[in-house]
Amino acid sequence: MEIRHIGVLGSGIMGSGIAECAAEAGFEVTLRSRKQDTADQMRHNVEKSLLRKIERGKISQEEAKEILSKIRVTTNIEALAPCDLLIESVVEDLTIKKHLFAELSLIVEETAILATNTSTLAVVEIAAATKHPERVCGIHFFNPATLMKLVEIVKPITASDETIEAAQAFARACKKDVVTVKDQAGFIVNALLFPYLNNAIKLYESAMATMEEIDISMRGGCGFPMGPFALLDLVGLDTSLAILNALYEEFKEPNYAPSPLLRRMVAAGYLGRKSKRGFFDYR
Repeated sequence: MEIRHIGVLGSGIMGSGIAECAAEAGFEVTLRSRKQDTADQMRHNVEKSLLRKIERGKISQEEAKEILSKIRVTTNIEALAPCDLLIESVVEDLTIKKHLFAELSLIVEETAILATNTSTLAVVEIAAATKHPERVCGIHFFNPATLMKLVEIVKPITASDETIEAAQAFARACKKDVVTVKDQAGFIVNALLFPYLNNAIKLYESAMATMEEIDISMRGGCGFPMGPFALLDLVGLDTSLAILNALYEEFKEPNYAPSPLLRRMVAAGYLGRKSKRGFFDYR
């Protein structure tokens, strides 16, 4: 299957990042958000990202203009009908995603591929809500999508080989390193990463060291580019809590049980960088 036109759903940084990756790879992109102001903001996010690339000498002004010309934004879900591949990047809520995919399957052509950017949820449950579950898979970009090299292609038991091959080809066209994983909570990266992040919170709760000292230790002792608390704030504490809950639900292992402090911070609205306050203060 030849993919030319990409649809992206979601009003966050991930959605605009995926749209930029696809446009830079030469695909036509329709970026859909439910509200016009958030749709316009996503296009503005792409413009700012391209400007940074120009300033760093990675692309020319002409190239940036060409990339931006391939992206259009809309609030109308019907505008996604011509897309060959749709990538959903909305809130990590299974019910919301199932309703969205059921609606999309009535709009797009029968040959279109529907993909979710979920990091933990069961793709097969999302696929079951559609008319053609064999055309549904996971295409999991990492944040920020324009910089992170990895994409996990998630193959539920319902997906056809053709669907997976097309998804792999798309990700490689975006110059990503591609791994194909089975449909299991957390896939590869999050199944390994989030017990580490969760244990960092528990270590801090035990008064072993300050958050700053733990972050310094993991950067200096393990060579990580970012400490666990800075990373949690970047990912989002609400997203981190949702991932840990999904992992614990599937495996029932103690390492996946979210720290009480993480739950309290999410309840308080301290979500990390996006709310200007998380483990660290960004105000």
